[in-house]
Amino acid sequence: MKIDTSLSAIVTGGASGLGLATAQALIAAGVNVAIFDISADGERIADEIGASFFKVDITSEDRALAGFEAARAANGQERILVHCAMVAKGGKTVSKDKATGGYKRLSTEDYALSAEGILVASYRMASIAALGMAALDPLEDGERGTIVLTSSAAAQDGQVGQICYGSLKAGVNGLVLPMARDLMDLGIRVNAIMPGIFATPPMLRFKELNPPMWDSLNASVPFPKRLGKPEEFASLVMELVRNTYFNAQTIRLDGAIRMPPR
Repeated sequence: MKIDTSLSAIVTGGASGLGLATAQALIAAGVNVAIFDISADGERIADEIGASFFKVDITSEDRALAGFEAARAANGQERILVHCAMVAKGGKTVSKDKATGGYKRLSTEDYALSAEGILVASYRMASIAALGMAALDPLEDGERGTIVLTSSAAAQDGQVGQICYGSLKAGVNGLVLPMARDLMDLGIRVNAIMPGIFATPPMLRFKELNPPMWDSLNASVPFPKRLGKPEEFASLVMELVRNTYFNAQTIRLDGAIRMPPR
């Protein structure tokens, strides 16, 4: 897909971290970008980078549909969706209960909330985008649009306390091939990126609050021995958009890290 000013994109979670870097890269290439986020700073950040902002809760069908409608009214039908936003709970399947001295399990409700915020939301955003893309005139090779989902290295290397995150990001990987096949006759591609440990705002807190932990995280990456830069994630997104032969791929971007159990 030729990336130019004729294209519109939606980036979820675009007010910070991987999503923000992606939005900036798309804007730098001339794309009209709409950011979906719930951040209180979202509108200010969008104004600063030249994007449109829409407050969208990815766990709400109605709010998601309203966000897509508003973004399309502002920028036209998107040909690019990059889904970075997520909601999840942490915790072990069974862990010590400090209150009783016995054990407790991660509640089914917490797992279900995480499923809604990771797996269901990924399907929701991708399927809404695909429905809109299906009505577009095809470009070169018959392409109408492209969808990039955000998985995680934890989909393959889920650690202790990541039962929700690891298993549901694996579910995101599982969406990619059948969805790409569902959409192949419409000329819509679907891929996912599995980032390793990236220097996003939650991880950067370790740099100030726990320097030894920060140093340990950097040292854990085989090469280069540092956390990933959000700009490196955005660079891969741009290639996945640009290169039409990328389809139904789940790609690790992790400096060769393989997560230990803890």
